[in-house]
Amino acid sequence: MSAPKPPTEGRKGPVPSLSFTTLKRLSFAHSGAYVILLAVWLIPGLALAESIFGFTHGIGWILMVLLVLVALQARVLGLRLAFAVAVLGAIAPFFGSWEFVREQRRRDARAAAAPEGAGGEPSGSPGEAGENAVANSELAGSAR
Repeated sequence: MSAPKPPTEGRKGPVPSLSFTTLKRLSFAHSGAYVILLAVWLIPGLALAESIFGFTHGIGWILMVLLVLVALQARVLGLRLAFAVAVLGAIAPFFGSWEFVREQRRRDARAAAAPEGAGGEPSGSPGEAGENAVANSELAGSAR
């Protein structure tokens, strides 16, 4: 009997990942499907297209919620962004896409402000700045 192959053998091409960029692209694709759904809903006589894009939007939202929850647990995304995609995205997926844009701007600003070679957490990790500021100040206050 031969030994099992390592998981990397036999793969062709790039392996999809649960990165910030991948989730951002999926969020924009979901928003695009929603825009098309709104358009075909407004135009009379496109019942089949309305059904197709309605199904695409519904399944897309469910998949985005699941992916965002996994990314939140893996600390790829912060709570604010996960909330925007999972909860506000039920109303309209534009909230999640806009929050991805805002988070990308925050990450870019932090990367530009950080001196080269500075240690600490990698740029864009959700543990930085605002999200844990209250918890960190409470911990600092209790240590005194």
